[in-house]
Amino acid sequence: MKSIKYIFLLIISISTANLFAQVPIPAPAQEKPILLKGGTAHLGNGQVIENANVAFEQGKITYVGVDSPGDESKYDVRNISGKHIYPGFIILNSQVGLDEVSSVRATRDGAETGELNPNVRSQIAFNTDSENIPAFRFNGILLAEATPQGGAISGSSSLMELDGWNWEDATHSIDVAIHMNWPGKNRRQFDFSTYTVSYGPNPDYDKTYREIKKLFEDSKAYKSAGSKDRNLKLESMLGLFDGSKVLIIHTEEAKGMVESVKFAQEMGVKRIAIVGDAEALFAADFLAENKIPVVLPKPHALPDRSDDDYDLPYKLAVELTKKGVEVTLSHSGMLANSRNLPFYAGTSVAWGMSKEDALKMITSNPAKLLGVDKRVGTLETGKDATLFISEGDALDMRTSVLISAFIGGREITLDARQQWLFKKYSDKYGH
Repeated sequence: MKSIKYIFLLIISISTANLFAQVPIPAPAQEKPILLKGGTAHLGNGQVIENANVAFEQGKITYVGVDSPGDESKYDVRNISGKHIYPGFIILNSQVGLDEVSSVRATRDGAETGELNPNVRSQIAFNTDSENIPAFRFNGILLAEATPQGGAISGSSSLMELDGWNWEDATHSIDVAIHMNWPGKNRRQFDFSTYTVSYGPNPDYDKTYREIKKLFEDSKAYKSAGSKDRNLKLESMLGLFDGSKVLIIHTEEAKGMVESVKFAQEMGVKRIAIVGDAEALFAADFLAENKIPVVLPKPHALPDRSDDDYDLPYKLAVELTKKGVEVTLSHSGMLANSRNLPFYAGTSVAWGMSKEDALKMITSNPAKLLGVDKRVGTLETGKDATLFISEGDALDMRTSVLISAFIGGREITLDARQQWLFKKYSDKYGH
């Protein structure tokens, strides 16, 4: 009897915990035109409009400017004088929706077995009930590139809206990129006894390089042959050759960046980007000359090399931008900390970058990199009404307080588990 009693209590406790852990209900479609009046609009392209009016209808922005958009009686008019309007932040190279609890294998769905998986699509594995999503949204991150991991060719990533009943609802742009982990001639190893990074020869380099090269050559041949027999692996690569997909290369070596970009260019890839780290500085001139954008990890980290400047991670985005490289900020490490993306941009401001240039690294730059800049990334007429309102500077954790957010014109619920707990214990302790 005791064992049955304990099992019953366990079931009740789990059910109660899950009750308060649910993601807010997805927002309904926009019904009435909305006019945000009198705020400071940060357009995401370097421009700022004071005392701005921003209007949107049926999920699309219809007006951005200082004048009235017309007959205001048809709008749900909201006076936001003294507040700030931003385009929704975009996080690239993310595991949100694919990885829930890193220590529990059953909740991780970000990698497939095998080395060459261009046909693997992250979109269909995206979990809209992830508890990470509300924490992201509360800091203005409204779009995420759900990115596969593992192998030499990890698969195809899709840009997902952080709102929806299922992955079909949440999909913004399908299969926007193919991710390739370049082998590199050296292998990076971390020594936990000395907390230093060392480099040694990569014994698998030649084998992996040949496999990658063969896949690209077979894909080009498949395109030329026009075979009636479908090959999903080869077919998924075709977007690289017509520019409909971007090849995102993951490598932390400067030599690997140069080598992999030259390889991709020789294979006829139209659009290329790099996910790298501090060694991008050594290849900065090459990257700038070839117009290769770079996605950087979190700046809140220690430098890799003992002879690096202590503040190199903090100023890395600033230094690369000065050299003409288009930079996008992302995150590495614990997934939940990805919510700090806007404050990573704020760190670059502290190290000398202007606020509006820093904003571009999490709005227009990632949108251009993925080829979705005609829809998102800036506040412009005709683009998706994916934006939010903050009481203060959204790049400063002290003043970033979101009061409203919209994804495709749908007004989403910002409060989630953290806010519920805050209110609960504020009431208890009379805060």
